[in-house]
Amino acid sequence: MIKIQNCMHDAGFKLTFQRQAIVKVLLDHHQEHLSAEEIYIELLKQSFSFGLATVYRTLDILTEMNLLTRVSFEDGIARYDLRTEDRRHFHHHLICTQCGKTVEIHQDLLIDVEKLVAHQYHFEVSDHRLTFLGLCADCQRKKALGDVSHR
Repeated sequence: MIKIQNCMHDAGFKLTFQRQAIVKVLLDHHQEHLSAEEIYIELLKQSFSFGLATVYRTLDILTEMNLLTRVSFEDGIARYDLRTEDRRHFHHHLICTQCGKTVEIHQDLLIDVEKLVAHQYHFEVSDHRLTFLGLCADCQRKKALGDVSHR
């Protein structure tokens, strides 16, 4: 929270009570990739009474400051992810197409690809996204058990 507060202060923003509450929800649910509406619902559960527009404005500010990344998975809903590691690069995701489980990969797998793109295409890469779609281990087991029981 202190790091975010310092970044906001340096950019000329105050970490208001509302913004603190929103950041706390993001920190508490950092593995869940919440949408603005889901963040708003969490705030309502905690008896906060500010509007959804405040949530959207805060998410936009944090995204512009590169403290937050807006991601869109298979459902097409904009979701938000705190950038807790190297703010230059975002982490990658594994998404199960069966159950929707999302796993984060915090290892940068595309450094060599970025170098190739920069050299071959004379393109300065500022960031990248990589999402793998498939079946998680649990769904693979369930599928295998289902295949066995149908024989």
